[in-house]
This record gives sequence, C-alpha cells and structure tokens, in this order.
Amino acid sequence: MHLDEIELVKIRLPQREERLEDIPGKLKKEYEKAAPWIHEGMRVAIAAGSRGITNIDLIVKETVQWLKSHGADPFIVPAMGSHGGATAEGQRQVLESYGITEEKVGAPVVSSMEVVSLGKTETNPYIPVWMDKNAYNADGILLINRVKAHTDFHGRHESGIVKMLTIGLGKQAQALAVHAYGADGLKNYIPDISKKVLESGKIIGALGIIEDGYDNTADLVFARPEEIFQTDEELLKRSKNLMARLPFEKIDVLIVDEMGKNISGTGLDTNVIGRLRIKGQEDGKPECGKIAVFRLTEESHGNALGIGLADVVTKQIAEGIDWTATYQNVITSGFLERGFLPIQAETDKNAAAIAVRTCGAQCVETIKMARIKNTLELDEIYVSRALWEEIKNMPGAMPLGEWKAMEFSECGRAGAF
Repeated sequence: MHLDEIELVKIRLPQREERLEDIPGKLKKEYEKAAPWIHEGMRVAIAAGSRGITNIDLIVKETVQWLKSHGADPFIVPAMGSHGGATAEGQRQVLESYGITEEKVGAPVVSSMEVVSLGKTETNPYIPVWMDKNAYNADGILLINRVKAHTDFHGRHESGIVKMLTIGLGKQAQALAVHAYGADGLKNYIPDISKKVLESGKIIGALGIIEDGYDNTADLVFARPEEIFQTDEELLKRSKNLMARLPFEKIDVLIVDEMGKNISGTGLDTNVIGRLRIKGQEDGKPECGKIAVFRLTEESHGNALGIGLADVVTKQIAEGIDWTATYQNVITSGFLERGFLPIQAETDKNAAAIAVRTCGAQCVETIKMARIKNTLELDEIYVSRALWEEIKNMPGAMPLGEWKAMEFSECGRAGAF
C-alpha cells in the first residue's frame, strides 16, 4: 500500500459553537465586580500568559482601559513559567507576538525572571512558593487566562487561572519546584501553592476565558480571590464540553500540517491526539498509530516542546528548532520524552509516506487516515473512507470536496489545507 493510493475527502466536522458577541460589553460588566477595590493611582499588574488565546490582545487592551478609567496605573507582566526560553526578553517577545505591546494595549510590558519568596506550602512536601518580583511590588494583581483541559494531567483544576497563580506568576523558579514532582505533582500541589499565593493579599481577582469548538471566545468571567477556585472548576467543566475533538476511537495515520506553542502548550494538544508520553499516565482517545507533522508555527519562536509526541517530522521542522528555548521548557517540565526528535523526513510527502508505510494497516479500503491543519482547528479535516464510514451519520457532518489522494508540489510540499 502506497500513499498515493489512499484517497481522502475534506469534510465538515461539526464542533460546539458558543460565541460571545460583545467582548468589551461583557468585560465591563464583569469588572464592575472589582470596582470597589480599585483606587486612584493604584499600580495594577496584569498577568498575561503564553498561550495563543483568541482575542487576547483585545481583552488585555479593554482591561487596561477599564483600569485606567477607574484611576489605576496598569502594567503587564508575563506569567508563563519557563516559556520564552526562560528569559525576560524571550517572554516579552512571546507577548509581543500576540499583539500585547505598550503601543497596542496602552500599558507597558515589564518583563523579568526575578521572583520573591512567599514562604512554603503548609503541608508536606513543603514546596517553596514564588512570585514575579514586579507583580509582587504592585499594589494589586489581576490575572487573565484561558481555562481548558491540561495536556499533562486531569483533575479539578487544570490549565487556567489557578495554575496561572502558581506556575504562571512564579516564573521558572515555581515551574521547576512543581514539575519536580511530575504529573501527579501538578495535579496535587498546584492548589496548595495557589492558596499560598492568594494569602499574600496581592491578588485583586482573575478573569477566566473559555473558548468554543471553533476557537471563538465563548465567555469571560471575573472572580474575586475567594471565588477563584470555584470559578476555575466551573469554567473547566464548561470548557471541556465545548472543546474541539476528533470523534474516533482509532486512527492509523494522523497527518498534522502544523504544531506550535500558539496552538497548544505542548505544540500538539494531547487531548486531541490521545497521546501523553508521560510515564505512568494513561493515554486517551483516539489511539493514533503514527503521527506525522509538517511544520512548526512562526509564533512558536523555535520552541518545539511536544515534538516528541510525533513519530515523523520534516527536516524543515528540525532545522527551525531553537533547542535552547525548547530544552528550557522541556527540562523544566520534566517530561523529557516530549523533547525527543522523531524520525526526520526530507519533505512533507516523505513524512506522510513513512507514517503510512509503518502504521500496520494493510489496504486502502480499511486504513483509518486523517489530515488536520492543527489540533486547535478541527471543524474541517480530511478523512479516508474507513473513517468517513464511522461518522457519516453524525449530524452536520458532510463532504466538502471530491475523493482524491493527497497532493504535493514538485518539491514534496503538501498542498494548501
């Protein structure tokens, strides 16, 4: 069986849609909950993270304007653990790539890796607690982060505002302290550390963002410090119901056009591909036989954490990796397998062919093959006949083109998605 024998068709794959139409209006309504605690001349640190959050530049800009309208003096701090190569300039550049600059949002970005100690957690193993020095020296801190399923573990609090209190605000120092305990440490100790951060009295509140299955902003919810844990848990449940997914139990070959930090913290969202590559942690669904990835997004700035989740990548990816930034992120996380470089193929076509040749499927009629743009945009994908048979009766699923083999240029680059 050869790659050019396998026919795919582009289909519409319905996802959950719940778009918030009036973002500025909803923000003003939510922030009124914080108005009694904002005073004239108050220096407020707005904590912004490293994820590719839809409308994050607009949300931060509106937050800055609201704070200024109430007499506050806001500034931005990067709250992203070891991302950006674990350097102040690298983290500033990450925010800049998302449109968060003083010129665009109206407040300076103050980036530093310096932290101050908040003591230790009150129960064994007594983990040290850290906070960004610039944020700590402000009169108050307002966090902004998306709440969604984590790519390393599952629990009551995953990727969201509780986690930002810990690894986000605590910079690389906190990331190292928590990741030293592995995936179970993330699940079990982040809440304890976050409680210690809240006890500092520096947190004004947090804005939780959730997105729908089409990557639209679905809702914005502000929580006072005493409401953060409950709000984070409730938003996580809503987010999981909305998130985009692949509705298959098994895929023999999954082709991914692009991976990157702006798509997922692990480049490839483990909740979509069903792979964790963490010892002792169970993989999910779908079960993917072979995964081939063609490109790393420019917004990743060379950080290829998650490259080890793939089986085959192109030399274009390998040659564009910033190994310093990647290793900083991978080593800090402790999940070294995610930084392993897979088999390298000369071209997109070679990468796809290797995945097909080694997947174990025996014939074109039964191979379960899919091609996706990335793990965030799943409303339109390509599927083989065997996968189409599984979902053809799903409400809203429909072909968008003709059955044909993947097309490549003379130099082996895959045709536009």
